[in-house]
Amino acid sequence: METIAGDRRSTRRYAVRLPIHYRCSLRGELPRTGSGMTVDMSTNGISFRSRRQLPVGAHIEIAVDWPARADEAYPVDLQVTGFVVRSDAGRTVARMTSRKFRVASQAVEPIRQTA
Repeated sequence: METIAGDRRSTRRYAVRLPIHYRCSLRGELPRTGSGMTVDMSTNGISFRSRRQLPVGAHIEIAVDWPARADEAYPVDLQVTGFVVRSDAGRTVARMTSRKFRVASQAVEPIRQTA
């Protein structure tokens, strides 16, 4: 992970490219779901690319597919909740209000290479 140079924010952002799935809801509207790819993350926020523009102020739940596995078999994801701060031209920024790692209850068999 690399840090972003010239950043003036109070917490360090890290350039991370990981797949995500999100669910976004705004009072009085139907929830929106989709997927995308992270651009960068910090302890307070997450920036990602997706095909849809999301409403500013909406509540968002994000599952980040984490690259590590527990005991080399159980998939791990980072569960994030927060609010959309900015969204335009395929890029969305969300302020995180909670974050936790979740380990899948079933192991996934690793893909074996064949020659």
